[in-house]
Amino acid sequence: MSKVIIFCAPSGSGKSTIIGSLMPRQELNLAFSVSATTRPPRGQEQNGVEYLFMSPEEFRGHIAANDFIEYEEVYADRFYGTLKMQVEKQLADGQNVVFDVDVHGGMRLKEYFGDRALSLFIQPPGLEALRQRLEGRATDSPEVIQQRLDRAEYELSFAPRFDRIVINDNLEEAKADAYAIIRDFVS
Repeated sequence: MSKVIIFCAPSGSGKSTIIGSLMPRQELNLAFSVSATTRPPRGQEQNGVEYLFMSPEEFRGHIAANDFIEYEEVYADRFYGTLKMQVEKQLADGQNVVFDVDVHGGMRLKEYFGDRALSLFIQPPGLEALRQRLEGRATDSPEVIQQRLDRAEYELSFAPRFDRIVINDNLEEAKADAYAIIRDFVS
């Protein structure tokens, strides 16, 4: 039976890098969940590949029809969500489905899938280390970095509610830990 792997982490924790190291591992048979969103495509993004792009009206129609496992309105008319039909198709195709979501979405997915899901929280070694990583990226203003740190502190309070915590104080070790945990779960 195909399974669900849920990744959550504060911004700058290395989650995307860890997920990226796992996706090509054929023995894990992983496929990304394709989320729905009302934001417009960026760059070369294609409908049905990176996201299922839809209008706010279409999204609200799916909400009314109870088609989502989880969804969130991040900003006015800017929705993100996971369609039941999309995930069920991936699982029926034999894929182990990977989610990269916020802590609230992660909690809802775990509740929905139960024992069929593994929830992983990627944790930085501490807020100061996270601050250094975010500043080292040189992509955000000091105000945005502070907002991300405030959000990280809030998200870290959810870590104990996840099945497993991977502390990323050494990226190669964190990748190896995540791989071993997922390999054991899907085999």
